[in-house]
Parts: sequence; structure tokens; C-alpha cells
Amino acid sequence: MSIVNSARHAGCPWLVLSHLGAPLSFDYKKAGVDVEAGDALVDWLSLSDPKKMPHADRLVSGIGGFASLFRIGFPEMKNPCLVTCTDGVGTKVKLASHFADYSTVGQDLVAMCVNDLICTGGMPLMFLDYYATSKLDLVAAKSFLSGVRKACEDSFCALVGGETAEMPGVYHGNDFDCAGFAVGIVDQDKTYGPHKVKSGDVLLGVSSSGFHSNGYSLLRKIFENDLEAWRAPLMRPTALYVKLHKLLLEKNIEIHAMAHITGGGIENIPRVLPSDSQMILNEWDLPEEFLEVQKRTGLSKDQMLKTLNCGVGLVLVLPSDAVSAATEAIKASGYESFDVGRVEL
Repeated sequence: MSIVNSARHAGCPWLVLSHLGAPLSFDYKKAGVDVEAGDALVDWLSLSDPKKMPHADRLVSGIGGFASLFRIGFPEMKNPCLVTCTDGVGTKVKLASHFADYSTVGQDLVAMCVNDLICTGGMPLMFLDYYATSKLDLVAAKSFLSGVRKACEDSFCALVGGETAEMPGVYHGNDFDCAGFAVGIVDQDKTYGPHKVKSGDVLLGVSSSGFHSNGYSLLRKIFENDLEAWRAPLMRPTALYVKLHKLLLEKNIEIHAMAHITGGGIENIPRVLPSDSQMILNEWDLPEEFLEVQKRTGLSKDQMLKTLNCGVGLVLVLPSDAVSAATEAIKASGYESFDVGRVEL
């Protein structure tokens, strides 16, 4: 009989270990969970200079602890409200695993959250990620988190923490999944939404960078026989629209509502319009990759619009006299603009 006991364990009978015969040669790592690899990833991520992080002056404590502390206080706002949102990248993770390319889905994850957030009229403050896999591959995880960190910087958003989980038995091989959580701030009196939309408002579209992170259960099926040939457009990351929104705010361009075009396509626009309104849509040319989808599936233009973003990743709802200035800001931010339609009440 072998007994392990110590002063540290005294008084805790459940910590007394006893067994007959040789010890069982098994531990957490052999069960498929490498705690040391997880610690190494946190150490690597913590090496970035927190002073260079967006909102560094508000960050009291960040990566490495059990939780992060972020100093609040917005005297420039009359009624500051926190904005929260969460999202993932859907089955695009399957393509990342297939190609063993994790370099772009980090931006996808941040974009899917912060692009939603700015539709309130707010700006992001902080971001947290969740990354789960069957077995932690440090090279893959670092590639993914490098994309997350860079996208956060480009979105004026502090990466304050996250969670990495090894879940053998739940995920297999190179399988992984991820989720993102963003927190922002907006002055309640300046929020966008149906309460501001007026009859005659213009729907001004902002170009997408491609498929973004929606419709991939369909797209993987469509391109399954020639994935490598379509790898570049399929893996292109979702556009980040935070810098554009910041510029619109700086130029005091009047925005009544904003819609992030994600799953469901153009049907995202009614979510930010009054319930008794109608949207009158115009035609615009579909980019090459969307024409290829239409060609391979036989989907009608209407079906395409209700499934994919069709080249428009964001729609601004604004008065007609603000369109010219908004168009200039969109161009200055590196995007194209589209006259998507108008609102009628």
C-alpha cells in the first residue's frame, strides 16, 4: 500500500491517495490536455506591450489573470451606455482547418463582433476571444491570435483576455471553433436605429471584402471539388468597418441607422428600420465570386440577396443631403459605395 499525505493535506481526507500495486501511469496530458502548452500561449500573448494597446490608459489589468479590469468614466457623454455583442465565424473554421491556415479567421472573429457593435452608433472598447480545439497546436493558435490582436488594434479595441480550451473527444484532428465578445460605449442620445429613420432616407452600401463569414455551409458544398482554386476568395477575411465609422463620426456626418450585412443578406436592413417602413432596392453588379455562386447554384438574384452579402458588407441609412460627404469618407477609407435604395414610410 502506498499513501501520500502531508501537512498541506492534513484535515482533507479526500486528498489521501491509496492504492494497491503499481501506480497507474496516466495524467492530464496523456488524456489529451497539455496545460503547459496553454501556459506557453498565454506567456507569448502577454509579451505584447500593453502601453501600445488601444485604451491602454483604461486597462488596469489584462491578460494572464482570472479576469480583466477596465477603468470606466466618460464625462464627454451625457448618458453613456455599454454596448455588448458576441459572435463566431461559423463553418468557415472548417476551411481554416482544411487548409491549415489560421491567419485570417482571427480578423473574421473580431470583425463579426465590432461591425455589429458600431451599428448602435457606438465604438468598441475591449474584446475577448474563446478558442477551442482537440489538441493545442501553438503554431496554429499563435497564427489565429495574431490575427485577433491585429484586428483589435485596427478597430481601436483592447484585447483584454480570453480562453483557450483543449477538448479531446469533442473536437477531432485539426477541428477547432472560436467565439468573440466585444464591449463598447455609446451616448444613449446619439444611438442609431429605427427611431431616427425618416421617409426618403438613402440606403448607402459599403463594399464587402468578399464572402466575409457567412454562408459557408453552402459555399463549402459549392466549391468542394475545387477548393484550392478558390482558396483566396474563400479565406479572405471579413472587412473591418470601425475606422470608417470613426471617420464618419469625426466628420459629423448624419447617420440615422446602420446595418451589418451578415447571415440573411439584405434582410438585415429591416432590422434597423421602423416596422411600418418599406425599403425600395436598386440593382448593383455582383462581384465575380458571387456571380460564380449564382452560376453554380442557379439561385435567383433575390435568393442571392437573402443568402449572401453580394458585395455589400455594411449599409448606412442617412438623409440624402449627407450622401455626398459619406461617399467621400467611404472612398477615403478604401471602400466602394453603392446606391442600394431608399426608405419609404
